[in-house]
Amino acid sequence: MERKIWMRFPGGKPKALTLSYDDGVEQDVRLMALMKKHGLKGTFNLNSGLFAPEGTVYPAGTIHRRMSRTQALDLYKDSGMEVAVHGLTHPFLEQLTPAECTREVIRDRENLEREFGGIVRGMAYPYGTFSDTVVDCLKACGIVYSRTVISSGSFALPADWLRLEATCHHNDPRLMELAARFVEKTPDRSPWMFYLWGHSYEFEAKDNWDVIEKFAEYTGGKEDVWYATNLEIYDYIEAWKRLITSADGTRIFNPTAYTLWYSMAGQCCCIRPGEEI
Repeated sequence: MERKIWMRFPGGKPKALTLSYDDGVEQDVRLMALMKKHGLKGTFNLNSGLFAPEGTVYPAGTIHRRMSRTQALDLYKDSGMEVAVHGLTHPFLEQLTPAECTREVIRDRENLEREFGGIVRGMAYPYGTFSDTVVDCLKACGIVYSRTVISSGSFALPADWLRLEATCHHNDPRLMELAARFVEKTPDRSPWMFYLWGHSYEFEAKDNWDVIEKFAEYTGGKEDVWYATNLEIYDYIEAWKRLITSADGTRIFNPTAYTLWYSMAGQCCCIRPGEEI
């Protein structure tokens, strides 16, 4: 039997866009300003054990410039962006014992929650490397999603949030081709998610800030796109999965605290928390 209803994002939007940037470097200041200018949102993955000493002045020509704790608080806290785990000291997690891996993750999570507030549940793998043992450690630490460095080249919703694949890196030669398909076309069934990742210092290293400026200007401000952090998208999708339908498919109940949107027979509708329709 063909499915009758299809998930839609808040407001009935059929598409979502999110960014994910790593390491907590000074170039994030320029990146975040650019994101806010065009209404984009995303997640910044930080190593809380590697903040630069206060007052650090880097030698001329240094590209990878980590921010101090004070600089990071000034930029990320209450910014509307998500702060997520990236390992306390950015190790190769799969090369550690389970105890060491757990310490790297849980200590980073604790520090970020204490410094930035909120409950931190997201992550990006340092170096993009992981194993089944690492995934088990993440589950034990309360991490619900973790981004790899694998590019899918697609807008499909994640099949495994703890082995999360991005659409592409910002240096992917297909970037604007994918962006054009995402912006100009509309899914008629399952919704789309464009997931972009990278490191903001790469724009300085390659002298190509125009890449992200062009992308942000082109993809920002679209009425049919939900601009959200990684965790906001995860939480919404997980809430939508909790919808309960009757055996004959004629009734649906929303047991969550979210207003959830769906498309049925070409019409966009919503079901409020606790509502049965």
